Amino acid sequence: MVHIVWEFRVPAGKRSEFERHYRSDGTWAQLFRRDPAYRGTTLLRDSKDSGRYLTVDIWDSLAAYDAFKRKHHDEYERLDKTFEKLTSEERQIGVFEGA
Repeated sequence: MVHIVWEFRVPAGKRSEFERHYRSDGTWAQLFRRDPAYRGTTLLRDSKDSGRYLTVDIWDSLAAYDAFKRKHHDEYERLDKTFEKLTSEERQIGVFEGA
């Protein structure tokens, strides 16, 4: 399995909406659930910096995630563009495999 980790900076007035769309049963997870290789999402908020979040999306493999993104490209991009307004920064930290 692979864990795809993203970091976000979210302004104070947008945190509730961000959490609604990025949590384990949020909008992104609903899209990902269309694929049997998706295993779940965890949303983490930094306990010392309430505007900093991590998401961890778990997939069977990086190939499965990449195939999902190709298959659902238009919807993925639409959501990404729509929710861009909720964050001031976004970066992929990396793709990690269990050791």
